[in-house]
Amino acid sequence: MGKTAFIFPGQGAQVCGMGQDFYENSETAKAVFDRATELLGFSVPELCFEKNDRLDITEYTQAAMVTTSVAMMKVMEERGIHADVAAGLSLGEYCALVAAGVMTADDAIRTVRERGILMQEAVPAGVGGMSAVLGMTADEINAVVDEIPNVQVANYNCPGQIVISGLKEAVEIAAVKLKEAGARRVIPLNVSGPFHSYLLEEAGEKLGRFLENIPVSEPKIPYVANVTAAYVTKAEDVKPLLTRQVSSSVRWQQSVETMLADGVDRFIEIGPGKTLAGFIRKINREATVINIEKFEDLEKLN
Repeated sequence: MGKTAFIFPGQGAQVCGMGQDFYENSETAKAVFDRATELLGFSVPELCFEKNDRLDITEYTQAAMVTTSVAMMKVMEERGIHADVAAGLSLGEYCALVAAGVMTADDAIRTVRERGILMQEAVPAGVGGMSAVLGMTADEINAVVDEIPNVQVANYNCPGQIVISGLKEAVEIAAVKLKEAGARRVIPLNVSGPFHSYLLEEAGEKLGRFLENIPVSEPKIPYVANVTAAYVTKAEDVKPLLTRQVSSSVRWQQSVETMLADGVDRFIEIGPGKTLAGFIRKINREATVINIEKFEDLEKLN
């Protein structure tokens, strides 16, 4: 019998209307959204369900995404669907913490609200940038960017798709050099900051201080940390990894490979979009991937 992993998307997957049908069809999901409103002091259903200019602003996006994915997961757990392991892409790691029983939903939502604010404030708009590099291996990309100051690999997403991050000018120089070295395409990303780069080290340190007052528990199931692509099984490792995560590379491909090696053969992506499903299919075509983003998707799990 194989294992099931709950996996959670990160920032960038947000979409207006996400979670609304869960809110309308489940008292359990509604309670998560309404509790988030109490905790944060603004209407999270309004933020997620009604057209507005805040949903794509980092300080709001992160709380909205985590609230939505956790609400969906709680409905699944209520129906008897549980994970053997958990993982999330960048921001999604906080949902994995809730799935693993490491952090309460309340504390995860409060923490990512602070994380979003710190990341939003870390670098002035226009100073940093990120680009997706298509058609090169990680080693080939590292060989190029290691020679360029102020740019680094931010995300190892899947074979053929790696994201670089850093000062805007450095990312642009890297794009030219990568194309010369054989990249099929280098696509600038519409993001509000140079996430997962050294430019966010101070934001990570500030988050670490905030985390000092957030209780964490021993994981009930293992979860995979973005920073190491290894299972976390002890409470004492959680906060240092979350502190580093803000400015460290997200090792998503390696995280999926860790789970596959552990016998995971079913991945359930919980939250808006199908980004992680696409990555996993490029990492291993044999794995089963199920998306839960609409209430009706729950029928796929029966």
